[in-house]
Amino acid sequence: MDTIFHIFHHAQYTRDGSVLGNLLSPIPPTGDPSLLQRFYKDSNVFDIQSDITQYIKFPQSTLPKEQRNAWIDIYVAYWKAIGEILRAESGNHRNDWAIKVYEAWKEVMNLVIRGYGGSSGFQSWTLPVLYTAGKYLRVFAIKADEEQAAKVGNGAVKMENDGIGDDVTSGGFEKNERLEDAARVINRVFTLCISDRAPMEESRKWGLYHTTNLLFKTYFKLNSISLSKNCLRAIQASATDMPPMSQFPKAHIVTFKYYVGVIHFLDEEYHKAEENLTAAYRMCHKDAQTNKDLILTYLVPTSLHTTRHLPPMGFLTTPVYHLFSGLCAAVHHGALSCFTHELALQENKFVKRRIYLSLERCRELCLRNLLKNCWILAGDKEKPRVKVKEWAAAVRWSSKETGEGGYKYLPRRVFDQKPNRRDTTEFEDDVRKRKEAGERFESEMDDDEVECLISGLIYKGLLKGYISREHGIIVLNRKGEIFPGLGV
Repeated sequence: MDTIFHIFHHAQYTRDGSVLGNLLSPIPPTGDPSLLQRFYKDSNVFDIQSDITQYIKFPQSTLPKEQRNAWIDIYVAYWKAIGEILRAESGNHRNDWAIKVYEAWKEVMNLVIRGYGGSSGFQSWTLPVLYTAGKYLRVFAIKADEEQAAKVGNGAVKMENDGIGDDVTSGGFEKNERLEDAARVINRVFTLCISDRAPMEESRKWGLYHTTNLLFKTYFKLNSISLSKNCLRAIQASATDMPPMSQFPKAHIVTFKYYVGVIHFLDEEYHKAEENLTAAYRMCHKDAQTNKDLILTYLVPTSLHTTRHLPPMGFLTTPVYHLFSGLCAAVHHGALSCFTHELALQENKFVKRRIYLSLERCRELCLRNLLKNCWILAGDKEKPRVKVKEWAAAVRWSSKETGEGGYKYLPRRVFDQKPNRRDTTEFEDDVRKRKEAGERFESEMDDDEVECLISGLIYKGLLKGYISREHGIIVLNRKGEIFPGLGV
């Protein structure tokens, strides 16, 4: 215990919050891996209260009485939590170790929150203690739910760590009791910070964004993102009492901007999402590659909806490149079957990251590029009219899959300058023969379905012109761009 409380009093003397926060970590420092074991073995359940009281009430300590008592209670609970962790590591808890560790750490968290209450509570420079306690409360809650899920097989959320993020979920809100409980405790920390009326130099509001980020991560893990909006509304309501965002630690703001951008992305407010995600990416540290991957995972589909531009492949980092390269290539070439194939191939990853539906809506960009390729390869750019059945044949060819699960790009013959009846009926004969051979197709659209798709492109400004249903033709724009330049 000598080592820990020597560091404790030195941190109090120098007002070093980061050291004080690290001291309450359940993970020993790399330079002294046996520190927590020695700390636990230096006392026992009968003497721990008096031992820690002796160390905290150091003769040279200048801590007020209320704060000394609060720190004594915190470190007594911390000693008990470390005991549960050490027993779990030694294998003495075989079935319920995570639940016992969570309950012990929750007591630490509650005592830390109590220490910040009242006028004589902990000062704002000690906020890293609050950060550390909240961080591991969430970690232990997830582990406890995993342990419970293993017992009853209820499919609760599991930690995902494949290089993209840990805020994805594979279970329901009601199946994660400890994480829900942790969210309520962390919400008390949020209220503690946002309702502080102390002068700004000593205000707990400096910990608001960090606590909000922790709540966001918890709500995302619970798949209860709508609760995050309550935090945003509370922050907006107290904006006049807050310091400028530029004065907060950059790490807090980058994470906050990222989650706000994702919330707007899921609400299909793509321009707001792009503003926040772009700000987060620009502020992100150049070596924080994992954080950049997280941001780009949502920024790429957002930019497809706002600017209709594909990102340069050299700009994307390796995990994000593998996630989007095939889909972006399909959009670029206008290959509908390739688009469908890539969407199905990465479906699980897209669904976990909540971007599947947004990417599915990019199919219209793929269709737009397909029709542009048809028009260019037809050769007569002055021709103001195109038959619906000609473009319908192109869509059918591009949507065709082989039985082996591969895909085909458009055959050259669909782009003939003057397609005849044989060109447009060849697809139907091919479909019949391949069906008889047992081959399947991704799509078998008729002319009316394709006409509906084209009308959607016209409505959204991706194609300039109008459809003459009476003559079965598409009248293209003569004066301006037929296919407005969209960078794809």
